[in-house]
Amino acid sequence: MSSEPILSVQNLSKTYRVFGRPHERVFQAIADRRGSGRLHCFEVPAVKDVSFVLNAGESISIIGRNGSGKSTLLEMIVGTLQPTTGSVTRPERISALLELGAGFNPDFTGRENFRMAASIHGLHQSEIDAIEEKVERFAEIGRFIDEPVRTYSSGMYVRLAFASAVHVKPDLLIVDEALAVGDIFFQQKCFEFLDSNLRDTPKLIVTHDLASAVRLSTRCIVLEN
Repeated sequence: MSSEPILSVQNLSKTYRVFGRPHERVFQAIADRRGSGRLHCFEVPAVKDVSFVLNAGESISIIGRNGSGKSTLLEMIVGTLQPTTGSVTRPERISALLELGAGFNPDFTGRENFRMAASIHGLHQSEIDAIEEKVERFAEIGRFIDEPVRTYSSGMYVRLAFASAVHVKPDLLIVDEALAVGDIFFQQKCFEFLDSNLRDTPKLIVTHDLASAVRLSTRCIVLEN
């Protein structure tokens, strides 16, 4: 078995610049180009110097108060947000449930969105055909699987997104509190599926629920300030 970690996060930081006046953006661009180091803005840190590794078979829960940078950290890990400093070494096949409905084309049906997502994850058509019925059955959205997802409720989004994410054999599963939108019975169903079918799949899970963190994780990361 390889000793290389599934995910490596090194000194990851994200800082946002806040400008008081429009012309300060121009001054800052000039200063950056000259390399003077002069600031014409306020810098607000969202995530500061986070480092950790995730090994095969591990699951990590990320907990913290609102505004502590949990979602920002996950976005940098997935690659949808560029860090200010630091680096991420990630696996090729990541299933991420971040912003509700992200990655879905609102005009495509649920079935079309699932098949498109599975194809993007590298599954062949025969593999997609083999799991399509499982996804449809797990999502439990009935005839809406063949309706445009713009007609879905938030709960239906979550059902389809989770069902799609966990059936594509990800190297890493990332969940950012998306399950909080679903009803309690579907949440329980998801937790049971993770326990029984994806126990050995590396996971990063953002949650406010300490009981869920203990149940689903081998380690916890607490973000503060």
